Amino acid sequence: MRSFFNFLKSRTFLVQIGLSLVVLIGLIFLCLRWLNSTTNHGEFVVVPDFSKMSVMDMRQAVEEAGLRYEVLDSANYSPEYPRFSIIEQDPSAGSKVKENRKIYFTVNPSGYKKVTVPNIIQVTQRNASSMLRAVGLDVQRVTYIDQLGKDMVYYIKHKGKDIKPGDKLPKTSKIELVCGNGTIPESARVQAESN
Repeated sequence: MRSFFNFLKSRTFLVQIGLSLVVLIGLIFLCLRWLNSTTNHGEFVVVPDFSKMSVMDMRQAVEEAGLRYEVLDSANYSPEYPRFSIIEQDPSAGSKVKENRKIYFTVNPSGYKKVTVPNIIQVTQRNASSMLRAVGLDVQRVTYIDQLGKDMVYYIKHKGKDIKPGDKLPKTSKIELVCGNGTIPESARVQAESN
């Protein structure tokens, strides 16, 4: 035991400890230099604003900036943006990122998705309007015809053409409701009088 303590106090042991510390500090210094050079420490790319760019223009701009990209699913159609243009990006424009960072994009589809026209025949005009709004369709106009059911929907029109429940229309389409005005049609009155 005494010889062990003598060895710890010996010059050979102290020299070996000193050399080990020098080697360790040298290795740490070399590792830090290597990390700085390989991770481009302190070097950033400012993310451009890709908003409203077409997908083709976006690809070119991403390559020029030294970045990568991934297109996520399309969002709901937005009329404020051109078709097939960038609606959102992550990270946002102006962010500082490392070179070769992946940017995620959301693209505006070509138009509104289609929705199914609900069955609103023989439904009151007020309820029919609510049902249409619930699926994303708008009532543009209500016209009336001679039919006994006052404010009852008899026909549905889109751009002047008759449509049926179950037909598909782009979301936000304008619908015309043809409702009864509460009077008996002339043909029905004549037929009733002849009987």
